[in-house]
Amino acid sequence: VSTMNAKTSSRGEKEASGIRNETLEERGCLGEAKRGQVIRVAYVIAALDLTFLFMQMGVMPYMAKSLGLDSVGFGYLQTIFGVLQLVGGYIFGRFADQFGARAALILSCVSGSVFFLLMSLSTSIPILFLSRLPGVFMHGIPGAQKVITDMTSPSQRAAALGKLGFCFGVGIIAGSALGGVLSTQFGIYVPVYVGLVGSLINILIAITCIPSQTKPESDHHVTEHSDLFSIREILRLMKFPGVMEVFIVKVFAGLPIGLFMIMFSIISMDFFGLEAVESGYLMSYFGVLQMVVQGLVVGKLSSHCTEMTLLRLSVFVFAGVGVGMALMRTVWHFCIIAVPLVFAFSMLGTLTDSILTKAVPSSDTGAMLGICASVQPLTRTVGPTIGGVLYKQFGVSSFGYLQLMVNIGLFVYLLKSKIPLGEIKSQ
Repeated sequence: VSTMNAKTSSRGEKEASGIRNETLEERGCLGEAKRGQVIRVAYVIAALDLTFLFMQMGVMPYMAKSLGLDSVGFGYLQTIFGVLQLVGGYIFGRFADQFGARAALILSCVSGSVFFLLMSLSTSIPILFLSRLPGVFMHGIPGAQKVITDMTSPSQRAAALGKLGFCFGVGIIAGSALGGVLSTQFGIYVPVYVGLVGSLINILIAITCIPSQTKPESDHHVTEHSDLFSIREILRLMKFPGVMEVFIVKVFAGLPIGLFMIMFSIISMDFFGLEAVESGYLMSYFGVLQMVVQGLVVGKLSSHCTEMTLLRLSVFVFAGVGVGMALMRTVWHFCIIAVPLVFAFSMLGTLTDSILTKAVPSSDTGAMLGICASVQPLTRTVGPTIGGVLYKQFGVSSFGYLQLMVNIGLFVYLLKSKIPLGEIKSQ
């Protein structure tokens, strides 16, 4: 009898153990499903945010002109926005680290709402300049990156971050098209009204669909509430193994292309001889390429190759793009060059963001993403001056030669340096 009782007890323990294991597996699956849902919501918020941003970018020159702002004044307007984004990037990242990704996304959407509200009230040049101020915290993409970084494992991160480029493509195409149609049919202020309503909707989506804590439980720890902006903190992050080296590559590899794109509106008219409509088609072509590359190519390559191999590949392709840019003569040449250009640009941005967030502690990923987000505003701030000098003094080919020389130097640097990747995050 005791033997039978023992067997029955043993069988019962096994069944209970099996039930517990199944329950844990179900919880794990549910947790994975929930994370996937939150990440998809982050993609939606990013796509909407970029759509509204490109809508206002399309109508801004016409709005500024209608208020009597000349080309020089419009340049100042753009520079102010770039400087605010540059300063706000790191502060936004520190805010995300201290208060969470949801709070950061809400802050970005609220700032966007104020931005569009002030634009809708811009009946004079001073109010138009005032509308740029909320741009200091308009960082929808870094906010979405923070959510994705918190909710993905290091091995999944590059592919997940790469899909944000699909959102960027959607924003370019939908925003440019909607901005043009709405402003033509209903007036230049209508896209601004749509952006205001859309930003308010984004706030509701972030509040209801993004959890207050996006980090996994194993990463929960007390975050020190230090100053939101600290040079000492930036320098501390740059001292982690591999961070400074990869950040240097991130800044300089895409700088010549960034200068070219800043001057593109002038180059498309003077060098390629395009009309406004044709330039719009070309931007849509860029958007489609961006969607294809980052939505389909980046994820597949990141699952088969190491990040260092892909980083070297992107820099090497960038050097080849420089040769093509130096030799191009027509817009059709540029359309061909655009394929490897978008590939290298997308790979570089996704890989460096992924590598840098892995190289710092989990409590500093927001700050690191904020620093990364400051690279583009930095280019927009110094770009008009440098790009204008290059184009005026040396022509379009100078951008290609600069791209070639910079990236050959970076490729040799990557081959010789031993950058430690895959660092374990310390607390």
